[in-house]
Amino acid sequence: MGALDECHYNVELENGINVGECVELGFEGEPETLAIEDAVGVLLQGLGEDINREGLRKTPLRVAKALREGTRGYKQKVNDIVSGALFPEAGLESKFGHAGGAGGLVIVRDLDHFSYCESCLLPFQVKCHVGYVPSAQRVVGLSKLSRVAEVFAKRLQDPQRLADEVCSALQQGIKPTGVAVVLQCSHIHFPDFESAIFDPNHQGWSSQIQGINVDDACGRGSVNKSWCPSQTFRKMGASDSAMVSAVSSILSSLGEDPSRKELAETPARFVKVFLNFKNTNLDMKLNGFVRSKRDSLTPTGTSAERLTRQIAETVSTFLGEDVMVVVEASHTCMISRGIEKFGSSTATVAVLGRFSTDPTARAKFLQIIPNSS
Repeated sequence: MGALDECHYNVELENGINVGECVELGFEGEPETLAIEDAVGVLLQGLGEDINREGLRKTPLRVAKALREGTRGYKQKVNDIVSGALFPEAGLESKFGHAGGAGGLVIVRDLDHFSYCESCLLPFQVKCHVGYVPSAQRVVGLSKLSRVAEVFAKRLQDPQRLADEVCSALQQGIKPTGVAVVLQCSHIHFPDFESAIFDPNHQGWSSQIQGINVDDACGRGSVNKSWCPSQTFRKMGASDSAMVSAVSSILSSLGEDPSRKELAETPARFVKVFLNFKNTNLDMKLNGFVRSKRDSLTPTGTSAERLTRQIAETVSTFLGEDVMVVVEASHTCMISRGIEKFGSSTATVAVLGRFSTDPTARAKFLQIIPNSS
């Protein structure tokens, strides 16, 4: 387990919970933020949660800040980034090559970003590769390519449109001989509603090319047809109207048009995903003969620490009091709140019985985990 290998974990003992802090962003008190806060409150109440309980009081504000940070690209302009970032290529006087001396293809790889899926509002990770052939004897600062990609990533997106928009913006902004954009996108783990199993490998490639001759095998503007798993829902069915309206309100507050064709079903899809985490009727089997309901393990409004503790307490009821549970979590919340360190994770630990007093037993258990995962 990566988080354990790097010693990034919190130990939760019987006498308390160790809760980490997250970096806070701006936007507090702004009308759009307040509107999103109200909408998030409606969604939490739709799950049957008490929005005034400890642990949830600031959740609407945190969610509002995360969404606004993750969609700030709507208020940014590419020209503001590119203007002033173009400069003459060395060897300008020779007049040779596409850029007046160097010529060839400039490539920047592995630009990491994240975006929100317009179909379900869940975040997805983006690895962007950009290449362009300079023209007019000028090139653009390499860091600006990442910033241009970020402008469009910080919006509600689809991988193909994201590639199209980045490619078009670079073509218009720096006017190269040609430009190519390739994206590798990975959707957040998504529950399969038929089997209640998470699909960790839902990925898609998208590319857009202008002005560059490449082998036809590379494709021109291609992406998986069913990029977002929510698009495979057979029937949306009836949804909580108040919750759907709340999501539509969030879209409007972010600067989007909820009636846009691509967003028409988004509120209902999001509500279906959201309500799925209220499901408490999932059976679990242990050694083929123990069956129990997951009522006490519902993840609704649950922090990693609390979830770890709940699992330990539930397991101890039929396996005995000596229990140790380790949960490793990828923190998408940190990504959406401005800490764009992709692939980071933490582990939380809950210990009961002997494990709470025997450090040797705890150490032995932790040593086993990396070798078995």
